[in-house]
Amino acid sequence: MATKTITELVSDLSGGPIERGKGRSVDFSYEGVLYRVDLTNDEVAAFEKSLAPYLEAARKVGIRRTSASSTTKRGFDPAAVRAWAVGQGITVSPRGRISADVVEGYRAAGN
Repeated sequence: MATKTITELVSDLSGGPIERGKGRSVDFSYEGVLYRVDLTNDEVAAFEKSLAPYLEAARKVGIRRTSASSTTKRGFDPAAVRAWAVGQGITVSPRGRISADVVEGYRAAGN
């Protein structure tokens, strides 16, 4: 018997699917807390439009620097692993560390 695993990325805002290349993760900070949300390209545009007047009036207080993306550091995309795990009926936390067993299963599935 053959098994085919399909990973579907979904918008954190609408819950709808995000087609490959038609969305991205957006990081933003508010009140000292860094947030990340996965959005479709249309949702990213709406988010940026809603922030525009605040960004125009705001002062920059610093630049966050990173040495490499989290995907590069970890060797896998956490959002894709979580989506795969949910599709397999595996319970995973929406944030934080993903267990090595789940990552290993993701990789063994050919991802």
